[in-house]
Amino acid sequence: MELGRVGFKERDIADLLTLYGVHDPAERQRLMTFAREANTPSWWHAYGDVLDSWFQSYLDFEQAAELIRTYEVQFVPGLLQTEAYARAVISLGYERSAPDEIDRRARLRMERQQLLTRSNGPKLWVVLDEAVLRRPIGGHAVLREQITALLHFAQSPRVQLQVMPFASGGHAASGGAFSVLRFPYQELSDIVFVEHLTGGLYLDKREDVDRYTAAIGRLFIEAAPLSETPDILYRILTELDR
Repeated sequence: MELGRVGFKERDIADLLTLYGVHDPAERQRLMTFAREANTPSWWHAYGDVLDSWFQSYLDFEQAAELIRTYEVQFVPGLLQTEAYARAVISLGYERSAPDEIDRRARLRMERQQLLTRSNGPKLWVVLDEAVLRRPIGGHAVLREQITALLHFAQSPRVQLQVMPFASGGHAASGGAFSVLRFPYQELSDIVFVEHLTGGLYLDKREDVDRYTAAIGRLFIEAAPLSETPDILYRILTELDR
């Protein structure tokens, strides 16, 4: 139960609090409230038929995070995708699926973006490899709409967006895309998420987290400054119009 491998009832939590010597009524009420919230189905429960179990864990972490730092080398991050771009990306992996499954996966991705407008939502700091902005996922029209959306996101106080230009050569994260999630609780360490073809890898060992945190920190320094992001995006839009 403590490891999250089995479920629990509120009575279980009350008994455990007594066992652990937690007798203060206010503290017991606070923890019981957490227990009730944990038992409440998440908003994505309705998408269980198209949601991989490994990704449900990521959505839990994403909802609880206060800061998400991401490096992407192939696609625009899901939290910043337009619907057309999302459909194009999803179709790459589910081209034989029924159209209604692609529709549901795209709707799920669009609903995820409400996280960025939530009053207590996380801040998102993204470094995009320039290749992401050059790869015409879904065609040039879809890519143009996506880059225009990125210009809008870049103006949000919740989103910091940098580009790693081709001219930079090699850099700290040449091994591939990853995310580092930080939580508003001192008891919880940062978690690194690395997605691969058939699932996702979660790293929480201190030495692993420290290496990825150092890598993302160097990326923020090595990438083009935040102030240059609008100019870079506008320049690529101009090139797409030629």
